[in-house]
Amino acid sequence: MNQDSTTRIEPYVWKVAGVVILGMIMSILDTTIVNVALDTLAKDLHTTISEIQWVATGYLLSLAAVIPLTGWAARKFGAKNVYIWSIVLFTLGSALCGIAASSTSLIAFRVIQGIGGGMIMPIAQMIMAEVAGPKRMGKVMSVTVMPAMLAPILGPTIGGLILQNFHWSWIFFVNVPVGIVAALLAVRMLPHSKLGEPGKLDWAGLVLMVLGIPSLVFGISEVGTTGTFNSPEVIWPVIAGLLLIGAFIRHAYRAERPLLDVRLYANRVFGAASLTTFALGAALFGAMILMPLYYQQIRGESVIATGLLLAPQGLGMLMVGPFAPRLTERFGGGKVATFGVAVLSLGSLPFVFIGVDTSIAFLSLMLLVRGIGIGLAFMPTMTVAYASLRKDQLSDATPQMNVIQRVGGAIGTAVLAVVLQQASEGATTATAAAQGFGTAYLWALGIALLALIPCVVLWRAEMPAGPVTEEERIAEVEIEPLGA
Repeated sequence: MNQDSTTRIEPYVWKVAGVVILGMIMSILDTTIVNVALDTLAKDLHTTISEIQWVATGYLLSLAAVIPLTGWAARKFGAKNVYIWSIVLFTLGSALCGIAASSTSLIAFRVIQGIGGGMIMPIAQMIMAEVAGPKRMGKVMSVTVMPAMLAPILGPTIGGLILQNFHWSWIFFVNVPVGIVAALLAVRMLPHSKLGEPGKLDWAGLVLMVLGIPSLVFGISEVGTTGTFNSPEVIWPVIAGLLLIGAFIRHAYRAERPLLDVRLYANRVFGAASLTTFALGAALFGAMILMPLYYQQIRGESVIATGLLLAPQGLGMLMVGPFAPRLTERFGGGKVATFGVAVLSLGSLPFVFIGVDTSIAFLSLMLLVRGIGIGLAFMPTMTVAYASLRKDQLSDATPQMNVIQRVGGAIGTAVLAVVLQQASEGATTATAAAQGFGTAYLWALGIALLALIPCVVLWRAEMPAGPVTEEERIAEVEIEPLGA
Protein backbone atom coordinates (compact mmCIF):
# COMPACT_ATOMS: atom_id res chain seq x y z
CA MET A 1 0.00 0.00 0.00
CA ASN A 2 2.78 2.39 0.94
CA GLN A 3 4.78 1.44 -2.16
CA ASP A 4 1.80 2.20 -4.39
CA SER A 5 1.28 5.60 -2.77
CA THR A 6 4.90 6.63 -3.33
CA THR A 7 5.16 5.51 -6.95
CA ARG A 8 1.67 6.37 -8.21
CA ILE A 9 1.79 9.27 -10.64
CA GLU A 10 -0.88 11.90 -10.20
CA PRO A 11 -2.69 13.31 -13.26
CA TYR A 12 -1.06 16.65 -12.46
CA VAL A 13 2.39 15.25 -13.21
CA TRP A 14 1.27 13.86 -16.56
CA LYS A 15 -0.25 17.23 -17.48
CA VAL A 16 3.07 18.95 -16.80
CA ALA A 17 4.83 16.24 -18.83
CA GLY A 18 2.49 16.85 -21.77
CA VAL A 19 3.19 20.60 -21.73
CA VAL A 20 6.99 20.29 -21.75
CA ILE A 21 6.96 17.45 -24.30
CA LEU A 22 5.12 19.73 -26.74
CA GLY A 23 7.96 22.24 -26.58
CA MET A 24 10.63 19.54 -26.73
CA ILE A 25 9.14 17.93 -29.84
CA MET A 26 8.97 21.28 -31.61
CA SER A 27 12.60 22.19 -30.93
CA ILE A 28 14.12 18.74 -31.54
CA LEU A 29 12.23 18.01 -34.75
CA ASP A 30 13.48 21.30 -36.15
CA THR A 31 17.08 20.07 -36.01
CA THR A 32 16.28 17.20 -38.41
CA ILE A 33 13.52 18.68 -40.56
CA VAL A 34 15.76 21.44 -41.91
CA ASN A 35 18.52 19.02 -42.98
CA VAL A 36 16.38 17.58 -45.78
CA ALA A 37 15.72 21.09 -47.14
CA LEU A 38 19.32 22.26 -47.63
CA ASP A 39 19.40 21.50 -51.37
CA THR A 40 16.07 23.29 -51.88
CA LEU A 41 17.23 26.28 -49.82
CA ALA A 42 20.48 26.56 -51.78
CA LYS A 43 18.62 26.66 -55.11
CA ASP A 44 15.88 29.04 -53.98
CA LEU A 45 18.25 31.48 -52.26
CA HIS A 46 20.83 31.27 -55.08
CA THR A 47 23.75 30.13 -52.97
CA THR A 48 26.03 27.13 -52.59
CA ILE A 49 25.58 24.04 -50.42
CA SER A 50 28.78 24.93 -48.53
CA GLU A 51 27.26 28.26 -47.54
CA ILE A 52 23.69 27.12 -46.90
CA GLN A 53 24.90 24.31 -44.60
CA TRP A 54 25.45 27.07 -42.06
CA VAL A 55 21.67 27.08 -41.67
CA ALA A 56 22.17 23.76 -39.88
CA THR A 57 25.62 24.44 -38.42
CA GLY A 58 24.73 27.89 -37.05
CA TYR A 59 21.69 26.45 -35.29
CA LEU A 60 23.80 23.63 -33.84
CA LEU A 61 26.49 26.00 -32.57
CA SER A 62 24.00 28.38 -30.95
CA LEU A 63 22.36 25.39 -29.24
CA ALA A 64 25.73 24.28 -27.87
CA ALA A 65 26.65 27.78 -26.73
CA VAL A 66 23.51 28.48 -24.71
CA ILE A 67 23.09 25.13 -22.91
CA PRO A 68 25.73 25.83 -20.19
CA LEU A 69 23.86 28.99 -19.20
CA THR A 70 20.66 27.05 -18.53
CA GLY A 71 21.38 26.08 -14.92
CA TRP A 72 22.19 29.59 -13.72
CA ALA A 73 19.23 31.07 -15.63
CA ALA A 74 16.85 28.52 -14.07
CA ARG A 75 18.08 29.34 -10.55
CA LYS A 76 17.99 33.08 -11.20
CA PHE A 77 14.64 33.49 -12.97
CA GLY A 78 12.90 30.17 -12.26
CA ALA A 79 12.67 27.17 -14.58
CA LYS A 80 9.11 28.05 -15.63
CA ASN A 81 10.00 31.58 -16.73
CA VAL A 82 13.10 30.46 -18.62
CA TYR A 83 11.12 27.73 -20.36
CA ILE A 84 8.41 30.17 -21.46
CA TRP A 85 10.89 32.73 -22.80
CA SER A 86 12.83 29.98 -24.58
CA ILE A 87 9.64 28.92 -26.36
CA VAL A 88 8.88 32.54 -27.25
CA LEU A 89 12.39 33.16 -28.63
CA PHE A 90 12.34 29.90 -30.61
CA THR A 91 8.91 30.74 -32.06
CA LEU A 92 10.01 34.28 -32.98
CA GLY A 93 13.15 32.90 -34.62
CA SER A 94 11.01 30.42 -36.58
CA ALA A 95 8.77 33.20 -37.91
CA LEU A 96 11.79 35.27 -38.94
CA CYS A 97 13.34 32.27 -40.70
CA GLY A 98 10.14 31.81 -42.68
CA ILE A 99 10.32 35.35 -44.10
CA ALA A 100 14.09 35.34 -44.72
CA ALA A 101 14.95 36.62 -48.19
CA SER A 102 18.64 35.67 -48.31
CA SER A 103 20.97 32.99 -47.00
CA THR A 104 22.66 35.53 -44.71
CA SER A 105 19.43 36.57 -42.99
CA LEU A 106 18.26 32.96 -42.76
CA ILE A 107 21.49 31.92 -41.02
CA ALA A 108 21.23 34.86 -38.60
CA PHE A 109 17.61 34.02 -37.76
CA ARG A 110 18.53 30.36 -37.26
CA VAL A 111 21.04 31.46 -34.61
CA ILE A 112 18.24 33.32 -32.81
CA GLN A 113 16.07 30.22 -33.10
CA GLY A 114 18.88 28.07 -31.71
CA ILE A 115 19.38 30.28 -28.66
CA GLY A 116 15.77 29.65 -27.69
CA GLY A 117 15.80 25.99 -28.74
CA GLY A 118 18.98 25.20 -26.82
CA MET A 119 17.37 25.83 -23.45
CA ILE A 120 14.06 24.06 -24.08
CA MET A 121 15.31 20.47 -23.68
CA PRO A 122 17.38 20.84 -20.48
CA ILE A 123 14.81 23.10 -18.81
CA ALA A 124 12.02 20.65 -19.68
CA GLN A 125 13.99 17.77 -18.16
CA MET A 126 14.75 19.90 -15.12
CA ILE A 127 11.07 20.63 -14.56
CA MET A 128 10.07 17.00 -14.95
CA ALA A 129 12.83 15.71 -12.67
CA GLU A 130 11.68 18.10 -9.96
CA VAL A 131 7.96 17.50 -10.38
CA ALA A 132 8.22 13.72 -10.60
CA GLY A 133 10.58 13.17 -7.66
CA PRO A 134 13.06 10.27 -7.48
CA LYS A 135 10.47 7.55 -6.82
CA ARG A 136 8.46 8.43 -9.92
CA MET A 137 11.45 9.36 -12.06
CA GLY A 138 11.56 6.20 -14.17
CA LYS A 139 7.97 6.26 -15.40
CA VAL A 140 8.00 9.98 -16.19
CA MET A 141 11.45 10.15 -17.79
CA SER A 142 10.60 7.20 -20.04
CA VAL A 143 8.03 9.48 -21.65
CA THR A 144 10.02 12.73 -21.72
CA VAL A 145 13.08 11.25 -23.45
CA MET A 146 11.06 9.91 -26.37
CA PRO A 147 11.07 13.17 -28.41
CA ALA A 148 14.88 13.16 -28.50
CA MET A 149 14.98 9.62 -29.84
CA LEU A 150 12.09 9.88 -32.30
CA ALA A 151 13.11 13.21 -33.88
CA PRO A 152 15.81 11.79 -36.20
CA ILE A 153 13.23 9.33 -37.52
CA LEU A 154 10.18 11.58 -37.87
CA GLY A 155 12.06 14.73 -38.94
CA PRO A 156 13.03 13.67 -42.49
CA THR A 157 9.51 12.36 -43.20
CA ILE A 158 7.80 15.55 -42.03
CA GLY A 159 10.35 17.69 -43.84
CA GLY A 160 9.84 15.72 -47.05
CA LEU A 161 6.05 16.07 -46.83
CA ILE A 162 6.32 19.84 -46.37
CA LEU A 163 8.80 20.30 -49.22
CA GLN A 164 6.73 18.18 -51.56
CA ASN A 165 3.49 20.08 -50.93
CA PHE A 166 4.42 23.58 -49.70
CA HIS A 167 7.06 26.30 -49.93
CA TRP A 168 10.19 25.68 -47.85
CA SER A 169 9.22 28.56 -45.51
CA TRP A 170 6.56 26.29 -43.98
CA ILE A 171 9.34 24.22 -42.44
CA PHE A 172 9.70 27.19 -40.09
CA PHE A 173 6.16 28.60 -40.10
CA VAL A 174 4.78 25.29 -38.82
CA ASN A 175 6.52 26.01 -35.50
CA VAL A 176 4.65 29.27 -34.92
CA PRO A 177 1.16 27.96 -33.94
CA VAL A 178 2.73 25.09 -31.99
CA GLY A 179 4.99 27.53 -30.16
CA ILE A 180 2.09 29.84 -29.27
CA VAL A 181 0.07 26.92 -27.84
CA ALA A 182 3.11 25.60 -25.95
CA ALA A 183 3.81 29.01 -24.40
CA LEU A 184 0.19 29.55 -23.34
CA LEU A 185 -0.04 26.09 -21.78
CA ALA A 186 3.26 26.66 -19.98
CA VAL A 187 2.03 29.94 -18.49
CA ARG A 188 -1.09 28.25 -17.19
CA MET A 189 0.07 24.80 -16.13
CA LEU A 190 3.77 24.71 -15.25
CA PRO A 191 4.70 25.06 -11.55
CA HIS A 192 7.02 27.69 -10.16
CA SER A 193 10.15 26.14 -8.73
CA LYS A 194 13.01 27.00 -6.44
CA LEU A 195 16.23 25.34 -7.56
CA GLY A 196 18.61 27.01 -5.13
CA GLU A 197 20.35 30.36 -4.94
CA PRO A 198 21.77 31.49 -8.29
CA GLY A 199 24.67 33.49 -6.91
CA LYS A 200 26.59 35.83 -9.18
CA LEU A 201 26.92 34.82 -12.80
CA ASP A 202 30.24 33.08 -13.37
CA TRP A 203 31.42 35.28 -16.23
CA ALA A 204 34.80 33.58 -16.57
CA GLY A 205 33.16 30.17 -16.77
CA LEU A 206 30.54 31.50 -19.20
CA VAL A 207 33.18 32.83 -21.60
CA LEU A 208 35.18 29.59 -21.47
CA MET A 209 32.16 27.37 -22.10
CA VAL A 210 30.41 29.60 -24.68
CA LEU A 211 33.62 29.54 -26.71
CA GLY A 212 34.77 26.02 -25.86
CA ILE A 213 31.72 23.83 -26.57
CA PRO A 214 30.77 25.44 -29.93
CA SER A 215 34.41 25.28 -31.02
CA LEU A 216 34.58 21.57 -30.22
CA VAL A 217 31.23 20.83 -31.87
CA PHE A 218 32.16 22.90 -34.94
CA GLY A 219 35.47 21.07 -35.38
CA ILE A 220 33.79 17.69 -35.09
CA SER A 221 31.00 18.64 -37.51
CA GLU A 222 33.61 19.77 -40.07
CA VAL A 223 34.79 16.16 -40.34
CA GLY A 224 31.67 15.40 -42.36
CA THR A 225 32.44 18.33 -44.70
CA THR A 226 36.17 17.76 -45.19
CA GLY A 227 36.02 13.96 -45.07
CA THR A 228 39.11 13.69 -42.89
CA PHE A 229 40.24 14.21 -39.31
CA ASN A 230 43.54 15.74 -40.44
CA SER A 231 42.36 19.00 -41.99
CA PRO A 232 43.09 22.32 -40.23
CA GLU A 233 39.34 23.05 -40.21
CA VAL A 234 38.94 20.08 -37.88
CA ILE A 235 42.14 20.03 -35.85
CA TRP A 236 42.39 23.63 -34.68
CA PRO A 237 38.76 24.11 -33.54
CA VAL A 238 38.86 20.76 -31.70
CA ILE A 239 42.15 21.62 -29.96
CA ALA A 240 40.86 25.09 -29.04
CA GLY A 241 37.60 23.63 -27.76
CA LEU A 242 39.34 21.00 -25.63
CA LEU A 243 41.75 23.57 -24.15
CA LEU A 244 38.91 25.96 -23.30
CA ILE A 245 36.79 23.19 -21.76
CA GLY A 246 39.82 21.98 -19.79
CA ALA A 247 40.38 25.52 -18.53
CA PHE A 248 36.72 25.68 -17.50
CA ILE A 249 36.95 22.41 -15.55
CA ARG A 250 39.98 23.73 -13.66
CA HIS A 251 38.19 27.01 -13.01
CA ALA A 252 34.99 25.24 -11.92
CA TYR A 253 36.82 23.23 -9.27
CA ARG A 254 38.21 26.43 -7.75
CA ALA A 255 35.21 28.77 -8.10
CA GLU A 256 32.80 29.10 -5.19
CA ARG A 257 29.75 28.96 -7.48
CA PRO A 258 30.77 27.91 -11.01
CA LEU A 259 28.52 28.12 -14.05
CA LEU A 260 28.28 24.31 -13.96
CA ASP A 261 29.12 22.25 -10.91
CA VAL A 262 31.58 19.63 -12.19
CA ARG A 263 31.80 18.21 -8.66
CA LEU A 264 28.63 16.29 -9.50
CA TYR A 265 30.84 13.68 -11.14
CA ALA A 266 32.08 12.71 -7.69
CA ASN A 267 28.67 11.03 -7.40
CA ARG A 268 29.49 7.54 -8.66
CA VAL A 269 26.10 6.91 -10.20
CA PHE A 270 25.83 10.27 -11.94
CA GLY A 271 29.41 10.07 -13.22
CA ALA A 272 28.90 6.57 -14.62
CA ALA A 273 25.52 7.55 -16.12
CA SER A 274 27.13 10.56 -17.81
CA LEU A 275 29.81 8.35 -19.35
CA THR A 276 27.11 5.94 -20.50
CA THR A 277 25.09 8.80 -22.01
CA PHE A 278 28.15 9.96 -23.97
CA ALA A 279 28.77 6.46 -25.35
CA LEU A 280 25.09 5.90 -26.17
CA GLY A 281 24.93 9.25 -27.95
CA ALA A 282 27.82 8.20 -30.17
CA ALA A 283 26.34 4.73 -30.78
CA LEU A 284 22.79 5.92 -31.48
CA PHE A 285 23.09 9.20 -33.37
CA GLY A 286 26.20 8.15 -35.28
CA ALA A 287 24.49 5.12 -36.80
CA MET A 288 21.35 7.12 -37.59
CA ILE A 289 23.04 8.82 -40.55
CA LEU A 290 23.66 5.51 -42.34
CA MET A 291 20.23 4.02 -43.07
CA PRO A 292 18.71 7.19 -44.62
CA LEU A 293 21.70 7.44 -46.97
CA TYR A 294 21.52 3.73 -47.78
CA TYR A 295 17.83 3.86 -48.68
CA GLN A 296 18.24 6.95 -50.84
CA GLN A 297 21.59 6.27 -52.52
CA ILE A 298 21.52 2.48 -52.89
CA ARG A 299 17.80 1.67 -53.04
CA GLY A 300 16.67 4.92 -54.71
CA GLU A 301 13.91 5.65 -52.17
CA SER A 302 12.37 9.11 -51.76
CA VAL A 303 12.77 11.22 -48.64
CA ILE A 304 9.23 10.38 -47.52
CA ALA A 305 9.65 6.65 -48.13
CA THR A 306 12.97 6.72 -46.30
CA GLY A 307 11.40 8.31 -43.25
CA LEU A 308 8.67 5.68 -43.21
CA LEU A 309 11.21 2.87 -43.59
CA LEU A 310 13.05 4.20 -40.53
CA ALA A 311 9.85 4.11 -38.46
CA PRO A 312 10.38 0.56 -37.08
CA GLN A 313 13.25 1.82 -34.95
CA GLY A 314 10.97 4.39 -33.35
CA LEU A 315 8.30 1.72 -32.92
CA GLY A 316 10.81 -0.45 -31.05
CA MET A 317 11.54 2.39 -28.66
CA LEU A 318 7.84 2.96 -28.09
CA MET A 319 7.28 -0.73 -27.41
CA VAL A 320 9.68 -0.85 -24.46
CA GLY A 321 8.73 2.57 -23.10
CA PRO A 322 6.11 1.26 -20.62
CA PHE A 323 8.37 -1.54 -19.40
CA ALA A 324 11.74 0.21 -19.05
CA PRO A 325 10.84 2.02 -15.77
CA ARG A 326 9.67 -1.17 -14.09
CA LEU A 327 12.79 -3.01 -15.20
CA THR A 328 14.94 -0.16 -13.91
CA GLU A 329 13.23 -0.20 -10.51
CA ARG A 330 13.64 -3.96 -10.24
CA PHE A 331 17.12 -4.57 -11.64
CA GLY A 332 18.81 -1.15 -11.66
CA GLY A 333 19.61 1.19 -14.54
CA GLY A 334 23.07 -0.23 -15.17
CA LYS A 335 21.87 -3.82 -15.67
CA VAL A 336 19.01 -2.78 -17.94
CA ALA A 337 21.23 -0.42 -19.96
CA THR A 338 23.83 -3.19 -20.39
CA PHE A 339 21.14 -5.53 -21.69
CA GLY A 340 19.81 -2.77 -23.95
CA VAL A 341 23.21 -2.13 -25.53
CA ALA A 342 23.65 -5.88 -26.03
CA VAL A 343 20.32 -5.96 -27.91
CA LEU A 344 21.37 -2.86 -29.88
CA SER A 345 24.62 -4.60 -30.86
CA LEU A 346 22.78 -7.77 -31.86
CA GLY A 347 20.38 -5.75 -34.01
CA SER A 348 23.31 -3.91 -35.63
CA LEU A 349 25.25 -7.04 -36.62
CA PRO A 350 23.20 -7.94 -39.75
CA PHE A 351 23.78 -4.46 -41.19
CA VAL A 352 27.49 -5.27 -41.49
CA PHE A 353 26.51 -7.65 -44.32
CA ILE A 354 24.05 -5.27 -45.99
CA GLY A 355 23.82 -5.47 -49.78
CA VAL A 356 21.99 -4.07 -52.76
CA ASP A 357 19.14 -6.58 -52.54
CA THR A 358 18.92 -7.15 -48.79
CA SER A 359 15.28 -7.72 -47.84
CA ILE A 360 13.65 -4.48 -46.69
CA ALA A 361 11.36 -6.53 -44.43
CA PHE A 362 14.43 -8.03 -42.74
CA LEU A 363 16.07 -4.62 -42.40
CA SER A 364 12.87 -3.27 -40.85
CA LEU A 365 12.84 -6.14 -38.36
CA MET A 366 16.45 -5.43 -37.38
CA LEU A 367 15.64 -1.72 -37.00
CA LEU A 368 12.84 -2.76 -34.65
CA VAL A 369 15.37 -4.77 -32.61
CA ARG A 370 17.74 -1.79 -32.57
CA GLY A 371 14.91 0.43 -31.33
CA ILE A 372 14.16 -1.97 -28.49
CA GLY A 373 17.82 -1.91 -27.49
CA ILE A 374 17.97 1.88 -27.65
CA GLY A 375 14.87 2.23 -25.48
CA LEU A 376 16.25 -0.19 -22.90
CA ALA A 377 19.58 1.65 -22.80
CA PHE A 378 18.77 5.37 -22.89
CA MET A 379 15.77 5.59 -20.57
CA PRO A 380 17.22 3.73 -17.56
CA THR A 381 20.46 5.69 -17.84
CA MET A 382 18.72 9.08 -17.74
CA THR A 383 16.44 7.88 -14.95
CA VAL A 384 19.16 6.76 -12.55
CA ALA A 385 21.27 9.83 -13.34
CA TYR A 386 18.61 12.28 -12.18
CA ALA A 387 17.34 10.08 -9.36
CA SER A 388 20.82 10.01 -7.82
CA LEU A 389 20.83 13.79 -7.23
CA ARG A 390 19.27 16.26 -4.83
CA LYS A 391 16.70 18.73 -6.13
CA ASP A 392 19.13 21.66 -5.88
CA GLN A 393 21.62 19.80 -8.13
CA LEU A 394 19.21 19.37 -11.05
CA SER A 395 19.91 22.83 -12.50
CA ASP A 396 23.57 21.84 -12.95
CA ALA A 397 22.97 18.23 -13.99
CA THR A 398 20.53 18.64 -16.88
CA PRO A 399 22.67 21.04 -18.97
CA GLN A 400 25.70 18.80 -18.50
CA MET A 401 23.82 15.65 -19.54
CA ASN A 402 22.53 17.42 -22.65
CA VAL A 403 25.99 18.67 -23.63
CA ILE A 404 27.51 15.22 -23.09
CA GLN A 405 24.86 13.55 -25.24
CA ARG A 406 25.24 16.10 -28.05
CA VAL A 407 29.03 15.88 -28.10
CA GLY A 408 28.85 12.07 -28.07
CA GLY A 409 26.40 12.17 -30.97
CA ALA A 410 28.56 14.63 -32.90
CA ILE A 411 31.66 12.45 -32.48
CA GLY A 412 29.82 9.28 -33.51
CA THR A 413 28.33 11.02 -36.55
CA ALA A 414 31.71 12.44 -37.60
CA VAL A 415 33.49 9.10 -37.29
CA LEU A 416 30.91 7.19 -39.31
CA ALA A 417 30.65 9.94 -41.94
CA VAL A 418 34.39 9.69 -42.60
CA VAL A 419 34.36 5.88 -42.58
CA LEU A 420 31.45 5.80 -45.05
CA GLN A 421 33.06 8.37 -47.33
CA GLN A 422 36.41 6.57 -47.43
CA ALA A 423 34.84 3.10 -47.76
CA SER A 424 32.66 4.27 -50.67
CA GLU A 425 35.39 6.23 -52.43
CA GLY A 426 35.99 4.89 -55.91
CA ALA A 427 32.89 2.67 -55.87
CA THR A 428 31.64 2.35 -59.44
CA THR A 429 28.81 -0.11 -58.86
CA ALA A 430 25.85 -0.29 -56.49
CA THR A 431 27.30 -3.47 -55.00
CA ALA A 432 30.58 -1.75 -54.14
CA ALA A 433 28.72 1.24 -52.68
CA ALA A 434 26.62 -1.10 -50.52
CA GLN A 435 29.81 -2.73 -49.24
CA GLY A 436 30.90 0.73 -48.10
CA PHE A 437 27.78 0.91 -45.95
CA GLY A 438 28.63 -2.53 -44.55
CA THR A 439 32.06 -1.24 -43.54
CA ALA A 440 30.51 1.80 -41.88
CA TYR A 441 28.11 -0.43 -39.98
CA LEU A 442 31.04 -2.55 -38.81
CA TRP A 443 32.37 0.59 -37.13
CA ALA A 444 28.89 1.38 -35.81
CA LEU A 445 28.80 -2.09 -34.28
CA GLY A 446 32.19 -1.43 -32.69
CA ILE A 447 30.94 1.83 -31.18
CA ALA A 448 27.89 0.03 -29.78
CA LEU A 449 30.09 -2.67 -28.24
CA LEU A 450 32.33 0.00 -26.69
CA ALA A 451 29.20 1.48 -25.08
CA LEU A 452 28.97 -1.72 -23.03
CA ILE A 453 31.97 -0.60 -20.98
CA PRO A 454 30.38 2.48 -19.34
CA CYS A 455 27.13 0.51 -18.91
CA VAL A 456 29.00 -2.05 -16.80
CA VAL A 457 30.65 0.82 -14.90
CA LEU A 458 27.17 2.21 -14.18
CA TRP A 459 26.02 -1.26 -13.10
CA ARG A 460 28.87 -1.45 -10.59
CA ALA A 461 28.36 2.16 -9.46
CA GLU A 462 24.78 1.37 -8.46
CA MET A 463 25.92 -1.39 -6.13
CA PRO A 464 25.72 -0.34 -2.45
CA ALA A 465 29.13 0.69 -1.14
CA GLY A 466 28.34 -0.68 2.31
CA PRO A 467 25.75 -0.68 5.09
CA VAL A 468 23.24 2.16 4.77
CA THR A 469 23.45 4.63 7.65
CA GLU A 470 20.53 6.40 9.30
CA GLU A 471 21.67 9.68 7.70
CA GLU A 472 21.60 8.07 4.24
CA ARG A 473 18.11 6.71 4.85
CA ILE A 474 16.93 10.20 5.76
CA ALA A 475 18.60 11.62 2.63
CA GLU A 476 16.63 9.20 0.47
CA VAL A 477 13.27 10.57 1.58
CA GLU A 478 11.23 11.31 -1.49
CA ILE A 479 10.90 14.85 -2.81
CA GLU A 480 7.20 15.61 -3.11
CA PRO A 481 6.21 17.04 -6.50
CA LEU A 482 5.29 20.70 -6.67
CA GLY A 483 1.62 21.45 -6.85
CA ALA A 484 0.59 17.90 -5.93
